[in-house]
Amino acid sequence: MSDLKAAFEQAQADVKTLTERPSNEDLLHLYAHYKQAAEGDVSGKRPGMMDLKGRAKYDAWAGIKGMSSEDAMQAYIDKVNALLGR
Repeated sequence: MSDLKAAFEQAQADVKTLTERPSNEDLLHLYAHYKQAAEGDVSGKRPGMMDLKGRAKYDAWAGIKGMSSEDAMQAYIDKVNALLGR
């Protein structure tokens, strides 16, 4: 587990080195998997219709409800590596 956590932390640092802004879809994937790994299942109310960004983020996170922290970390790492062309 500690190797996975270290790789997850490295991926968080690596994502900041991207030269191009990822697509909205990729950003939502990263956000949802980061939150799932760090906090577990989504909580709180779904943002209102006027908060499109908040609603999209909430929906992305809610879409992976039940995923284990380890699986979420690995999905985040895999996405960062793909964005970096590894």
